[in-house]
Amino acid sequence: MFKSVILGATAALLAMPASAAVVVTFENAGLQSTSAAFDFVGVETFEGFATGGGQTVPTTFGGSEISGTYTGLRVDGANRFGSAGGVGNHAVAARDTPGYELTLSTLRPEGITYFGYWLSALDRGNVLEFYNGATMVYTFTPADVITVLGNCPNAFCGNPTAPFLGQNSREAYAFVNIFFTAGLTYDRVKFFESPAFGNYESDNHTVGYFQNIVGNPVPEPATWAMLISGFGMVGFAARRRRALSAA
Repeated sequence: MFKSVILGATAALLAMPASAAVVVTFENAGLQSTSAAFDFVGVETFEGFATGGGQTVPTTFGGSEISGTYTGLRVDGANRFGSAGGVGNHAVAARDTPGYELTLSTLRPEGITYFGYWLSALDRGNVLEFYNGATMVYTFTPADVITVLGNCPNAFCGNPTAPFLGQNSREAYAFVNIFFTAGLTYDRVKFFESPAFGNYESDNHTVGYFQNIVGNPVPEPATWAMLISGFGMVGFAARRRRALSAA
């Protein structure tokens, strides 16, 4: 029975939901860009943007093969909550707004299979929705990352760069990678805060067609539930086997 329970738990984990076509990881503490390799890639650092809200701004992600337009964007200067490296600007989805949207296009037939960003001052209200045309293909919430990292304090908590080093120590800072596999692509992203715990700061928006999956894995919530259930069954079987042996 003990062996069959383990096999059953393993089978449950292998029976992944449709969202398993998306793999989410995070880089090690302090890294503010991705370690992945790409066929083509671009990064928007917001350094050439004016500060302020309600902006519609085009981007080529640093002259890449991908172009895009931010709509409803707010840009803030560096503070304890945002801006990679502690300097320049960062993007914000304010708590009292619908957030902002990024539409993307590329002449490359492969499409866009990667999104990554420096996600600073994580809170459980931060949300990303990915679309292919009118179809939503994936939703990401940093709550999943927070679950993996655990409660503060830990190595990810607090701003990691001067002049704001150590500030905002109750929230985590991490670079997050989102890899679309199995032929899945996207061309539009929505950034918003729900529920409104605070503002949604991010920087170094990175888009491209990835070659390799890197980083520390972030299991899907459904996978967490299966893991917990599987471990519980394994523990029950182990206790039962010990009881039978003692008898």
